[in-house]
Amino acid sequence: MHMLEAAGMKLVLDAGLFQGRRREADALNRNLAFDPRVLDAIVLSHAHIDHTGRVPLLVNHGFHGPIYATPATRDLCAVMLADSAHIQESDFEYLQRRDRAGPESEPLYTMRDAVAAQELMVGVPYKRLQHLRKNLTIEYVDAGHILGSASVDVRITEGKQPHRLVFSGDIGRTGMPIIRNPDPPTGPIDTLIIESTYALKTHAAPADAENNLAEIITKVVGRGGKILIPSFAVGRTQEMVYAIHALLREKKVPEVPVYIDSPLATETTTVFRMHPEVFDKSEDMVKAESPLFDHHLVTYTRSVEDSKRLNTLNGPAIIISASGMVEAGRILHHVKNHGGDHRNCILFVGFQAEHTLGRRIKDGDRKVRIHGEEVELRAEVASIDGYSAHAGRNELIAWIKALGGPIKRAFPVHGEPESLAEMASLLKQAGVSEVVVPQQGQSFDL
Repeated sequence: MHMLEAAGMKLVLDAGLFQGRRREADALNRNLAFDPRVLDAIVLSHAHIDHTGRVPLLVNHGFHGPIYATPATRDLCAVMLADSAHIQESDFEYLQRRDRAGPESEPLYTMRDAVAAQELMVGVPYKRLQHLRKNLTIEYVDAGHILGSASVDVRITEGKQPHRLVFSGDIGRTGMPIIRNPDPPTGPIDTLIIESTYALKTHAAPADAENNLAEIITKVVGRGGKILIPSFAVGRTQEMVYAIHALLREKKVPEVPVYIDSPLATETTTVFRMHPEVFDKSEDMVKAESPLFDHHLVTYTRSVEDSKRLNTLNGPAIIISASGMVEAGRILHHVKNHGGDHRNCILFVGFQAEHTLGRRIKDGDRKVRIHGEEVELRAEVASIDGYSAHAGRNELIAWIKALGGPIKRAFPVHGEPESLAEMASLLKQAGVSEVVVPQQGQSFDL
């Protein structure tokens, strides 16, 4: 969340939720550095909760101005912010019933706040100038990260010297399914705020990921096993459905039932269906106008009863379920019920943060605790690296080069300390005259 004061207004670029250890994250989220009532606007880059999750909190504290987002981001927020509020309220009620609730357990906001935030959303399409003030304009360009993701091009024309600020948001990758390639703004930039998540890592190519997926499906189905895929509900699940649909369509894998067992993923897939205008029209399935997320072998389960039936499912199947790091949700039940069968496979297709159950399983733990019970895992554990939605090192370098420049000053953000330091080095190598890794709460004059 970056506050910009210019042209007689105060706005924030994104308003993300800190996530992690409950007490630490709660303190960071509640202690706002400003009074939300002084804000004139919020400008969102995309719908992920680490970029939007505090928007209802700002509304709860008195913000009532416009919230700008691309139309797809606006519609995804309608699902995701409501889900965030529901989780917080449900967790608090659960802890209250067990007399374990404390101040840090209280919801940051309620469903009412999430609905109120949605009513303030203003959809702004890509490549359309949006005048926020007489001397302040924004333009969204495609960031290629998830559906509706954008980099924000801010033009400030007050005073003698105009100023151009570019906020990268989260930068996506070239050649990923469904989503178009990143399309960075070009030309001289006075201030660049750029994400640094994978400045130290180079990803495998998307084509290699598809081949690896086909090999794993063919092998596991051939031995009569099930493939359990922990998956993020927004973006990754839709990519996996698309990829499996393409493999079935091209007869590269045997026919096998596919179950999407995540209510949030089901709802966000509906939003994807609503926005074909932002799909990558160069892809064969998109050009063929086939239903990308629907196939006679794909089933979306909604009810708890339908989910439970998957625990007694006979024969091969693919089960895609949240959470992506196996920390909560229905995937825990599937790992508990199917993880003990050596014919099955737990397939990781996304980042597994340190200390999460997904990371421990990926690193080789064969005895884990799920819902208070010790579970011995005999299933094969596999991972595919190429499905990350974040640009890797080489893609970040290419994005910076595509800006054209020159870039006067840059602020690397959104990364671990080592990644921030590496991004600072990459920017200096690219000829940026001043690079600053900002600290929480720091302010700078443009």
